[in-house]
Amino acid sequence: MKIVPVILSGGSGTRLWPLSRKQHPKQYLPLVGNKTMLQETILRLDGLNNLAEPIIICNIEHRFLVAEQCQQIGVANPIIMLEPIGRNTAPAIAAVALQVLNNKDAILLVLSADHIIQDVSAFHKAIEVANNQAKNGKLVTFGIVPTDANTNYGYIKSLKGNDNDVYKVEEFVEKPDLKTAQFYLEQGNYLWNSGMFMFKAETLIDELTIHSPEIVNSVNNAVNNAIQDLDFIRLERQAFESSPSDSIDYALMEKSNNVVVMPLDAKWNDIGSWNALYDIGDKDSNGNVIKGDVIAKSTSNTYINAHHHMVVTIGVNDLIVVDTPDVTFIASKDKSQEVKSIVESLQASTRDESESHRKVYRPWGWYDSIETGDTFQVKRLYVKIGAKLSLQSHRYRAEHWVVVNGVASVVKGDDSFELKKGQSVYIAVGEKHSLANKDNEILEIIEVQSGGYLGEDDIQRFEDIYGRK
Repeated sequence: MKIVPVILSGGSGTRLWPLSRKQHPKQYLPLVGNKTMLQETILRLDGLNNLAEPIIICNIEHRFLVAEQCQQIGVANPIIMLEPIGRNTAPAIAAVALQVLNNKDAILLVLSADHIIQDVSAFHKAIEVANNQAKNGKLVTFGIVPTDANTNYGYIKSLKGNDNDVYKVEEFVEKPDLKTAQFYLEQGNYLWNSGMFMFKAETLIDELTIHSPEIVNSVNNAVNNAIQDLDFIRLERQAFESSPSDSIDYALMEKSNNVVVMPLDAKWNDIGSWNALYDIGDKDSNGNVIKGDVIAKSTSNTYINAHHHMVVTIGVNDLIVVDTPDVTFIASKDKSQEVKSIVESLQASTRDESESHRKVYRPWGWYDSIETGDTFQVKRLYVKIGAKLSLQSHRYRAEHWVVVNGVASVVKGDDSFELKKGQSVYIAVGEKHSLANKDNEILEIIEVQSGGYLGEDDIQRFEDIYGRK
């Protein structure tokens, strides 16, 4: 039986990454090593037997970012399913199960893209045990062996059954207060709820049909009416949106009598806060975790991530300092999780920082908004080899392109020509134009926009190889 990894990659990551919800949830960032958390989630499965290509379900906004990150690690044929709207984990998992239901022996290994698991060998052994249980028709959840009385996780109360490797689930319990968490730790039969699962696709749908039939009906319609868009599967919006928005725990696991828990002791962390990154990071002699270009004097027990500029600290202690192209975030460790309230305030005031980053990914590459004024905007465009921007025009803005690397193949009105490094072209308001990279190296352009309106919606596409309207 094939194990089908199902990567849930739809979370917003607002607890962790200042301050945008849309462009870079934490799973798309290299927060621990050189690979992103999504990439690490996929790569740590290497070595498992009978492993199929992963199925990744993500928000439609992140599709090109996910595809590129898969390509970077050599995952050639992932199935990427697109949620038109977030409806929690039960509809997302149901969509994948229905997608592969024709293969009745398919066993889904459901993983979140924002977990850290340091002991990969122990993780693989747990998967092997869980796989045997799933083959026998069980719904398996992975419970983390607790290391402390943590109040940030839900817990699973377990009962030891006939099988020495797994336990019958007696109860799922919500995040406790500290006194209750200490009681759970002392009892020895409570595990942290990891949000990772394993079961046959057929078993999942059969059980979900019994306990949450509305989800199955809605999601089944969304899958049956899905559209193949390039390498993506777009779930039909209206049907998917009609599904109840429930977690898989609430929709099924808490209701079924067919659930077992596989204890997992593999140095797991869901990286739910900057403090978690500090806890697992390599510390210097002063107890600091430092990433990037940092000078730290008389600084101790501090997490510093210089993602954009050099960061200099003097005489500070117990801080979280994160510098990004969009914002600099500074907080005491015990207050760092309150970044969520800042995001909510930004959303309420409709600040751009709550919705987008400077760097925005597109199917052809990405652009970085370097500078913006009332009537101008400067962007750096990065165009991948073989990529092409759509043939388009703008009603309100003109553009001036300067090639700083590579060779640009340009369409301007009825003319077609090439621009080499150091050369430039002016695109007038309303003029049809396109840009392509037909060379064998990356194309980089500095684009200066000018006009009374510079919004991204000022675009009329006439031709587009990516199928965008």
